[in-house]
Amino acid sequence: MKKMIRAAAVLAAAAAVSLPAAAQFAKAEDAINYRQSAFAVLGHHFGRLGAMANGKMPFDAAVAAADADVIAAVAKLPAAGFVPGSEKGHGTKTKPEAWKEQAKVKEMDQKMVAEVAKLATAAKSGNLDQLKAAFGPAAQTCKACHDNYRAR
Repeated sequence: MKKMIRAAAVLAAAAAVSLPAAAQFAKAEDAINYRQSAFAVLGHHFGRLGAMANGKMPFDAAVAAADADVIAAVAKLPAAGFVPGSEKGHGTKTKPEAWKEQAKVKEMDQKMVAEVAKLATAAKSGNLDQLKAAFGPAAQTCKACHDNYRAR
């Protein structure tokens, strides 16, 4: 139930994306919660697609397409949660380098959004081989950012 509430909060927050990032959050902790919630939703749906792509879960074309649609929509959200002042706070795992290398982070974010859009297209094909082919590059964009900017 908690994950469903988080997912609903993230999706409802999507309506606010058109506001300037700093205006969306009353305090830094709100920005941290926002981006962590978006990442939690991404992780859940990406995990299921990965399980299908890697043969750890039976392939279900309808579930894959639905998961990929969520990923494509939610992938656009975390960037808005990286506002000044949110680099330090309760539970953040983002390394300080993310704020020092914002141009690189933005480039990596744009690449991730593009790759998950390709993943969504592949998932909607209903073809497991196409899903597998698109999953690797999309997963690599996530891994690259984690490797560079996420503290363990």
